[in-house]
Amino acid sequence: LPVKKKPRTFYSAEQLEELEKMFQEDHYPDNEKRREIAAVVGVTPQRILVWFQNRRAKWRKLEKLSTKGKRKYPTSSA
Repeated sequence: LPVKKKPRTFYSAEQLEELEKMFQEDHYPDNEKRREIAAVVGVTPQRILVWFQNRRAKWRKLEKLSTKGKRKYPTSSA
């Protein structure tokens, strides 16, 4: 039997603004914090969990790219 995927969750600009604000405060919200965010944003705590997982992945990717860019032109002291 094929596994049924959940339908994609689309977030409004206001929801994304709130989620991004929460992400700046804490990249790893605990269960209680996720429930609070879910209540504010209006989605399930499971959706919040997934959003934070995806946002952390994006954050790590951006961090990696910015470090790569800095190493592109190394300053030699020789």
